[in-house]
Amino acid sequence: MADRAALAAFLRARREALQPEDVGLPRGRRRRTGGLRREEVAALCDMSVDYYSRLEQPRGPHPSEQMLAAIARGLHLSLEERDLLFQLAGHALPHRVRRGDHINPGMMRILDRLEDTPAQVMNHLGETLKQTRLAVTLLGDATAHTGLARSAHYRWFTDPVARLVHPEEDHAEQSRLMVADLHGAYIRDGGDSRAAELVDALNRESPEFAGIWRERPALGPYCASKRFLHPQVGTLELHCQTLVDPDQSQRLVVYTATPGTESHTNLRLLSLLPNTGGQPVPGRP
Repeated sequence: MADRAALAAFLRARREALQPEDVGLPRGRRRRTGGLRREEVAALCDMSVDYYSRLEQPRGPHPSEQMLAAIARGLHLSLEERDLLFQLAGHALPHRVRRGDHINPGMMRILDRLEDTPAQVMNHLGETLKQTRLAVTLLGDATAHTGLARSAHYRWFTDPVARLVHPEEDHAEQSRLMVADLHGAYIRDGGDSRAAELVDALNRESPEFAGIWRERPALGPYCASKRFLHPQVGTLELHCQTLVDPDQSQRLVVYTATPGTESHTNLRLLSLLPNTGGQPVPGRP
């Protein structure tokens, strides 16, 4: 059973403990009290102000696991705090919610400060958990997918639209990188895992994947630059820097361009565009 009063008190306490700079927001001169405003938290959680406010009052609906996961990310909860959030809302402890979906608070703080840079947090299965605005403009909203299609590895081999983001002559190399990355997750997680589920599905659905998988490719120590295609600014050659969290389940991927290059200019132009993304993806409900 949900404890609505305790849930409301917990949400208020966490909101009031966060400062704007903790989540990448400007403090502003007119802010008289500490903590975040409800509308700021609602925006961070990707939900309406009315929905979040009713949870704090407390008179709101019973939040789903998906909504609770969004709140945990928006409030930068630790894993232990997230467990408490689920308990207060009357849900089972998050063994039912993928541990790899909860972003490390430290990684969230770094991502919050990269709003002028294409960057995203992904788990080890290639599922995008959160993106900066510029990453959405470059790559599309990769968080909108569901099921197996949450994985960039799965989309690459099953959805032709996923390949539009790279030039065709780069597809073969990108395919090998995708298989090698998923192979690493499979070795780590074993044959009774979500990584194995992805591998089994791709072996059935993609002859290209199956052929490369039989070679058991491995990632090298160096990640070369990649070329990206965008329908409005053209080709961008970007370097990919990756920060991996301590338990290896998530990575913060940051894309940068060499100053003075055409790609650097195009990246600046990209920041002026709305979040239409470089490829069409399903909209968020």
